[in-house]
Amino acid sequence: MGEMGQFLPMILIFVVAYFFMIRPQMKRAKDEKKYAAELKRGDRVITKSGLHGKIMDLNEKDGSCIIETMAGKLKFDRSAISMEMSKKLNTPAAVKK
Repeated sequence: MGEMGQFLPMILIFVVAYFFMIRPQMKRAKDEKKYAAELKRGDRVITKSGLHGKIMDLNEKDGSCIIETMAGKLKFDRSAISMEMSKKLNTPAAVKK
């Protein structure tokens, strides 16, 4: 039992790290992947680099999309679209402004 007591703090640290760091990150990655899969034409989005635009076309083969901006059309990977900022952009309060 004495040897088990030495490993108990290490086990507790791992459990705490799992619930406060690893698990939320896995959930967030899963949500972002689901959001990228549900994108459709006409959605207003913001990329992780801050580019605002509207989705014009989606390519299933290479996982890319064409975004229309005021400067023209640009091709981006779906993973470059920020789920958090795009959802904020599409909330009713943000649309009214």
